[in-house]
Amino acid sequence: MAAGILGGAGGAVAGGHDETVRAAATILAEGGNAFDAACAGVAAACVCEPVLASLGGGGFLLAEPAGGEARIYDFFVDTPARRPDLGALDFEAIEADFGTARQVFHIGLGATAVPGLPAGLEAVARELGRLPLALSLAPAVGLAREGYLLRPVDAFVASVVAPIVTACPALRSLHCRPDGGLRASGERMVQPDLAASLEQLGREGAAPFYRGERAGQLAALCRETGGLLAAEDLAGYRVRRRRPLATRFGGAGILTNAPPSSGGLLIAFALDLLAGEALGGFGSARHLSLLGRAMALTSRARLESGLATAEDADSETAAAARLFDPDLVARYRAELAGRPGVSRGTTHLSVVDRRGNAAAATLSNGEGCGRVLPGSGIHLNNMLGEADLNPLGFHAWPTGVRLGSMMAPTLARTADGGLLALGSGGSNRLRTAILQVLVNCLGHGLDPAAAVTAPRLHVENGTVQVEPGFKAAALAGLAEFGAPTRWPEPNLFFGGVHLVRRAADGVLAAVGDPRRGGAAQVI
Repeated sequence: MAAGILGGAGGAVAGGHDETVRAAATILAEGGNAFDAACAGVAAACVCEPVLASLGGGGFLLAEPAGGEARIYDFFVDTPARRPDLGALDFEAIEADFGTARQVFHIGLGATAVPGLPAGLEAVARELGRLPLALSLAPAVGLAREGYLLRPVDAFVASVVAPIVTACPALRSLHCRPDGGLRASGERMVQPDLAASLEQLGREGAAPFYRGERAGQLAALCRETGGLLAAEDLAGYRVRRRRPLATRFGGAGILTNAPPSSGGLLIAFALDLLAGEALGGFGSARHLSLLGRAMALTSRARLESGLATAEDADSETAAAARLFDPDLVARYRAELAGRPGVSRGTTHLSVVDRRGNAAAATLSNGEGCGRVLPGSGIHLNNMLGEADLNPLGFHAWPTGVRLGSMMAPTLARTADGGLLALGSGGSNRLRTAILQVLVNCLGHGLDPAAAVTAPRLHVENGTVQVEPGFKAAALAGLAEFGAPTRWPEPNLFFGGVHLVRRAADGVLAAVGDPRRGGAAQVI
C-alpha cells in the first residue's frame, strides 16, 4: 500500500502500517464514518504495531465532526492510587538501541499505569460512530486470528526493544522463533488470544477490562508479582473529553492536544515563536537556524514556565498560562531573532471521510512493560517507567491522576477551507516532527508527500541530531549548537508523521511516513 496517495473523494487514511490503514479503509467502504474507521485502525494497530500500540496502553483522539465542534477524547493512562513499596516492585532498566543512539527505559509491572484504550474505543464509537463497535473491530479480530507478515521495519522496531519483547514467555512466543531468535521480515505473526480480547471488547464493551473478569485478573497479577494497580484503580478510570488547544500559523487555524498533555502546548509555543519570521527557503541556513532555535527555546520555556515539572492538572493549567504570557513569548521571540534576551513507543492514525468528519488519533504503549495479561494477548504499558513522563523522577508521581503526555494529534484548517489531519509517534521527538511538517506545509508550501518525507532535525539539551538531505552550507545555521550528529539515513528516531489532507476542492491526499513504515489509502 503506497505511502503517499492523491485523489479520490470517499475518504483518506494514513497510518503506521498497511494493515492499520486497510482496516480503517475497509470500514469507510462499508459505510462507517471517520470515527468508526479510526476505531478500526486503532484496534488494528494494537495487532500489527505491537511495540507501539496495545489495549494495555492509552492515547488521544482529536475529533472534528462535520458541522460540529472539535473535541479531544483523552484515554491516556492514570497513575495508581497508592505509591509503591520499592522493595517488592517489579521494575528494571533496559536499553533500547536505535543504532546511532541508545535510550534507557524501565519495564516490569511496577511501570504499568491504568490502561485507557479499551474505554476510549468504546466512548468514541458510542458517541460519534455510525456502526456497532463489534463491526468496526472485525478487521482487527481477523488480522489477529489469521496473522500478518512482518515487514523489515517491524523486525527492526522489535530489535530496537529486544530486551522488552523477550522479557516474558508470552512475548517470546509471539516475537521469537523456536530457536530463540527474533522473528524476521516475511514471517507470520498470529495472536489468537488478542483476537479473543478484541471480540470481547466488541461484544461486551469496556466493562470487563475495568470492573469485570479482565480487571480482576490484572489486579491479582499486580498484587502477586510486584505491580501497582488495584481493582479500585481500574474501576475508577474515565475517558475525559475537552476542547482542543487553538492557535494559528501560516494563515491556518490549528487545533491540537490541550493540557494536561504538554505536546500540543509546546508545538503551539514553537509555532508562536516562528509566526511572522521570514523562514527562508526550505533547507536554507536561515530555515535550519530558526527551527533549531525554536526547538531549543521551547525546551527552555518548558522548564521556565514549570510545565516540565507540573504534578497535576491544576499545575499544568497554571504552567500553560505562564508559557503563553505575552512578556515571556516576546522575550523568547527576541532570542529567536538573535537579539539579546534578559534572562516513546508511539503511533498515529489520521482519517477524513466524504461527509467532512476528521479524526486524528495518537496511541502509545510506551515500549511495553515486558509483561502480558495471561490469556489475553494484551501487552501492558510501561508509562511509569518513561523518563519523559516522570519529570520529578520515578515513583514520585501524584497518585490517582491522568498522566501527562507529549502526544499531540493535530488538525489544521487553511484559509481556503482545506484541512490537514496529522500526528506522530516518537517520544519527545514527536513534537518537533509535527512542528516541522506543519511549517513545511503552511510556511514553505510543500505538498503533503514532500512535507512528510523532507529531512528533519531535532534539537534538545544543547545537541542537534540531523537526518541526511540538508546541504552542508545550510547546516552552518546550526553552528550555535555545536557539531551536529549526522544520521546516515532517515530514521524512526525522528518520529513518524502520518497525514491526510482534504484540499479546498475536495481532493484527498494521504501520506504515511516511511520512517515508521507508514501507509496510506484514498478511497
